[in-house]
Amino acid sequence: DLGLTLLKLGEQGRVSLEKFSLKGSARKGLRYTSHKLEREGCIFEVVPTEEVPSLLPELKLISDTWLACKAAREKGFSLGFFDADYLKRFPVGIVRKDGKLIAFANIWSGAGKEEVSIDLMRYVPEAPRDVMEYLFVELMLWGKQEKYRWFNLGMAPLSGIQDHALAPLWNRLEAFVFRYGEHFYNLKGLRQYKEKFDPEWEPRYLASHGGLALPRILSNIASLISGGVKGVIGK
Repeated sequence: DLGLTLLKLGEQGRVSLEKFSLKGSARKGLRYTSHKLEREGCIFEVVPTEEVPSLLPELKLISDTWLACKAAREKGFSLGFFDADYLKRFPVGIVRKDGKLIAFANIWSGAGKEEVSIDLMRYVPEAPRDVMEYLFVELMLWGKQEKYRWFNLGMAPLSGIQDHALAPLWNRLEAFVFRYGEHFYNLKGLRQYKEKFDPEWEPRYLASHGGLALPRILSNIASLISGGVKGVIGK
């Protein structure tokens, strides 16, 4: 016993690619989105790492436009942020509509093809409403074709946390932030959005010293997720 307190940070969702498909009534919504965007002229492709540098000006323009329209600032800890030198190290999934690049996501590939995931996803404001869902679906189908086992949807921060009279005080505080913190980055909506892909959820914890250290730890976590102190009080 090291005298540490386990603090639940959230839950990580992973989709089994062996089971994933667009067939059946359970996938009706995803199938509709995929076909709809294809009819509207959207095409998905994966750009290999060596070809990404030539796309960087277009990717930067999309990213800057996305941030401006969201009136947001880069988070940089729990979510990806735009860095040209970093993006050149990965393949990128892109969506073009009528030849114009409208959305992208860089691809993380796990060792031994255990899992695949994305870090940064951005799209232009004039893109079709469901372009993000389309990009996720196509990336999962690509990952399945490439024989990856899992698609990692990443964390749903502060979700799955106890919130009742007998729950520890800090768990109740975290649950409050999850329910009412969407003004800052829509954490509850993030969990609900990922549910449509039917992931398997796994808890993620932080081990720390308890007592009076916990408020400072929670403050530091909020600052990291929000991109610094200004991000905690802004968007």
